Amino acid sequence: MTQQEWDLYFIKIAKEVAQNSKCLSRKIGAVLVRDKSIISTGYNGPARGNTHCNDRLAKFYSELDNIPDYMAENPVLNKLFKTQCPRKALDYKSGQGLHLCQAGHAERNALIQAGRFGIATEGASLYCYCGQVCKDCAIEIVNAGIKELIYLGGSPVYDKYADTILREGGVEVRIVEVK
Repeated sequence: MTQQEWDLYFIKIAKEVAQNSKCLSRKIGAVLVRDKSIISTGYNGPARGNTHCNDRLAKFYSELDNIPDYMAENPVLNKLFKTQCPRKALDYKSGQGLHLCQAGHAERNALIQAGRFGIATEGASLYCYCGQVCKDCAIEIVNAGIKELIYLGGSPVYDKYADTILREGGVEVRIVEVK
């Protein structure tokens, strides 16, 4: 197989891994690969054993400082929180209201899963079924010794600083177009 064929193969697997996510906003998957073998996977979601946001009532959110009590008692809002990302339900724009999000990123979860089982990540490739990674994931990718990051094209640039971190950290970036 050519490198392009391998890239498509692992991106498609990352897409399947993303289906495990219960996130009401975005489903993202990541596959960590060394020597063309999968060593770890991850998808976006809450910490182990934590209830996901769509299983929590709006009452939970009323305990946060920025949501008035009258909103928490609203049955329409309760239903909305069960079927829509709380950040979107409260009209936050992309990248805002992250204090309401309890999901760990797929990239981080793949790296953490490898570490949990003592699998070295130095020199591995990370395939992400998403657009460009965020700054925080870029830092962790560099620190984990990932040699190359492969992600989907066609998405707007999410975080230009992430590109700088990856470049300065010596991570090769490839963008894959999937039809």
